Amino acid sequence: MATGAEHYRQAERLLARAAMDDDGTIYEADAAYMLAAAQVHATLALAAAIGVGMPVVMGGEQCMPQQDSSAWIKAASNAYNRGDA
Repeated sequence: MATGAEHYRQAERLLARAAMDDDGTIYEADAAYMLAAAQVHATLALAAAIGVGMPVVMGGEQCMPQQDSSAWIKAASNAYNRGDA
């Protein structure tokens, strides 16, 4: 399972690969696949950033149930995945 930051880095790697091959050759079919995969990773990175960063309570009102907040931190946090949390 990748963290949000790992999804972001993977999206960047895929975008770079979609632009051109090692020798500078661009393969359209491969590029389309890599662009689609990069979009998926970028979307997962965004979801993780929102999920981990969402406060449980703001201004006295509940924004996210504690159980959901804990699940996001467990799924997407670097600290949790390293065993620091």
